[in-house]
Amino acid sequence: MTDHLLNSPDGRILRMLAEYQEPLARFRREQIQDTVVFFGSARFQGSEAAAQTLSALKENHASSAAEELQQDMKRAQAGVDMARYYEDARKLAHMLTKWSTQIPARRHRFVVTTGGGPGIMEAANLGAYEAGGKSIGLNIQLPFEQYPNQYITPALNFQFHYFFMRKFWFAYLAKGLVIFPGGFGTMDELFEILTLAQTDKLAKKILVIIYGSEYWKRVINFQAFVDAGTVSPQDLDLIKVVDNPEEAFEFLRDGLIKYHLGAAPKKKVPEIAKTRP
Repeated sequence: MTDHLLNSPDGRILRMLAEYQEPLARFRREQIQDTVVFFGSARFQGSEAAAQTLSALKENHASSAAEELQQDMKRAQAGVDMARYYEDARKLAHMLTKWSTQIPARRHRFVVTTGGGPGIMEAANLGAYEAGGKSIGLNIQLPFEQYPNQYITPALNFQFHYFFMRKFWFAYLAKGLVIFPGGFGTMDELFEILTLAQTDKLAKKILVIIYGSEYWKRVINFQAFVDAGTVSPQDLDLIKVVDNPEEAFEFLRDGLIKYHLGAAPKKKVPEIAKTRP
C-alpha cells in the first residue's frame, strides 16, 4: 500500500519533499557549505574523443550517403572546434578545487557542482576529481543524453525527477556560476539565476561568469536588452564574460574571498545545518 501511494498522483507531495530532504541530509553529512555551479552543453567531448569521432567518420565515409555524410562531418568538425570548452571547464574546475581545498574551514567550501551528466558537466567533475576534491552531480531523469558521469563523488551523486527541485539545489548553495556554451537547458539555467539575482531573491552575492565570448556573442545580444529598455544598464554588471580558465579563476577567487571569506556579509545567511525551507 505504501509503494502504491508513493507512486500515485496523491504521493506527489511526498516525492517532492523527499527531493528536498534527502539532498539536505546528504549535504549535512558530507559537510558541504557552498558550491560553484558549472553549466554547459552535454554534447561536447574532450579534444581526443572529438578528434577520434571525426577520424572515424572520415574512415567510414563510403558507407554513408553524400548528404548524410556532409551533415555528420559538419557536426563532427564542430565537435572538434568546441572541444576546447570541455578542456577549459576541466582546467577551471581543477584550479578552483585545488584552491578551495586549501581554505581552512570546518566544512567544504565552493564545491564544484554540475548537472551530473556528460559534456561540460563531466569535464568539471573530472577536473575536481583530478584535483583531489569532492564534486556534486545533480542528475535528472531524461529520455536522452543524461546519465551520471563517473567522476562525481559517489555520496554526492543525486538523481532528481522534478526539474524545479533540482534547480532549487543548484541555486540554494551556489556562490558562483560558470556558464559554458550550451543549448536550451543552459540558457534556461542562466536566465533563471540572473532573474533571481536581478530581483534580489538570493540571500547572498553570486558571481556569474559567461565563458566563451565568441559563442555567446552569436547567441545572445545582452546589450540589446539595455538598448530596448527591457533591463537596466547596471543589470549587465551581474555577469562577467571571460575567455580563458585563468581569468575565470581569478575572478572567482577574488570575488569569493571578497564576498564570502572576508568581512561578515550584510545579510545573515543561515548555515545549512540550521536551514528551514
